[in-house]
Amino acid sequence: MSERFDVVVVGSGAGGGVVAGELARKGRSVLLLEVGPHRTAADFTRWEAHAMHDIWWPIRMAMPSSDPSTGIVALVAGRCVGGSTTINTKVALRATQHEYDKWREASAPVNDRGEPLGPGDLDPYYERVAEVLGMRERTDWLENTRMVSRGFDAVGAHLEPVISYTDENCMKCGSCLQGCPTNAGKSTQNTYISVPWARGQLELRAECHVDRVLVEQGAGGLEARGVEYTDADGARHTVDAGAVVVAGGALNTPQILLRSGVPNPLIGRHLGLHPAMFVFGRFDEPQDAHRVYPITAHCMDFQRDEDGGFVVEAITVQDPIGFTVALCDENGPMWGRPLVDAARDYRHWIGLLLMVNDDNNASVTLDDEGREQFWTDFQPVEIERREKGARFCRDVLEAAGATRILWSSPATTHMQGGCRMGSDPATSVVDSHGESHEVRRLFAGDSSVIPRTLSANPSYTIMALATRLAEHLDADPHGYLQDQRAVVA
Repeated sequence: MSERFDVVVVGSGAGGGVVAGELARKGRSVLLLEVGPHRTAADFTRWEAHAMHDIWWPIRMAMPSSDPSTGIVALVAGRCVGGSTTINTKVALRATQHEYDKWREASAPVNDRGEPLGPGDLDPYYERVAEVLGMRERTDWLENTRMVSRGFDAVGAHLEPVISYTDENCMKCGSCLQGCPTNAGKSTQNTYISVPWARGQLELRAECHVDRVLVEQGAGGLEARGVEYTDADGARHTVDAGAVVVAGGALNTPQILLRSGVPNPLIGRHLGLHPAMFVFGRFDEPQDAHRVYPITAHCMDFQRDEDGGFVVEAITVQDPIGFTVALCDENGPMWGRPLVDAARDYRHWIGLLLMVNDDNNASVTLDDEGREQFWTDFQPVEIERREKGARFCRDVLEAAGATRILWSSPATTHMQGGCRMGSDPATSVVDSHGESHEVRRLFAGDSSVIPRTLSANPSYTIMALATRLAEHLDADPHGYLQDQRAVVA
């Protein structure tokens, strides 16, 4: 006999972890399924290779769909309880009016009054996320950050402290991407999930791969009735639910919907990558940029498309393997003696992280055998933004005293879109609350619903949208959930 829950949530990151935690707190019966392992601070050390194997998705690549000269983009994401919030740098930025305007033009998401979604609609949910995670301004700069700041000043730009969801236990050990060993860095794993899970209010099952959402024909059309998943031992399970929230991230949620036969031709399209690259400067004196809180500060002067279309973060993540594997110079990817020499000077390098606005021209598809494929289609204006941003980073580092400049090939951790929300099924996959236009009771609850790529770190906005979705599900305007709530201790 199949189990039944009010809500099954697939994925435990910035979207799914928040939806599950909020609903469990409200007394709903929730099953949270996560494909990765359940790890905690006790498991986290600065062992870069181990973390990449244990709590990251294997690095995936987005390939050019047309012009090969635009390059491959490496796709980095967390694969563990907490998802990418376990391995991110905890920077908290809200969507700007500029971005809400982009959303309106792309797919016109609306609030409950039918008005374009705007800051006033998400602000209460941002506040709720801040209440759960805790936020603070990171003014505790080290000398290497202050030195780089002087480079920004010299070129007429402004470097400002980030707001982050980290507490005072942060030791500036630089190991954010391997999981925080002190729990100073907040994730959905050590906040939204851990409390209701420890109290027995949330059913969490890690290392479970969701094969598909169970979609059936109901009286009013197609409906989601649960999920089918495979556990760590290879056993298949079916679970019934009043509603299903798919929150596997922008790379995985479209795949699950495609495997489930959801009949919307836009699934997997309009994927945004927010491509990034490191620009490194070598300084005469050791900088020890691996021993900072990354990201300490950022320059937002060029955030809007009309101002340049890029954001620069400093001082950035600088792990040894990450530093060397994608390092490039004017001759292309580095190898042999030049790479060894750069690595020997590891303590002398400072990196800036350049993140560039893109126009959601990437996509997620499945081939004939059901294997995932990721495609890019960068247009000239997007390439121009990246080139301008890279030149700006070079100017900053040289103004700060760098004697040599290197850079990395493109990568991203900020994938967004692919199941974008909106008011019209012709331009979106889900409605403004994340419910599928074609399949009732089926919701997307993660970065995949974002209509146009945010110009800065998206996790705070994903969590705000997820909080909004949890409130909507709990209100149950369509009577999807069981009437009887769980008793909250």
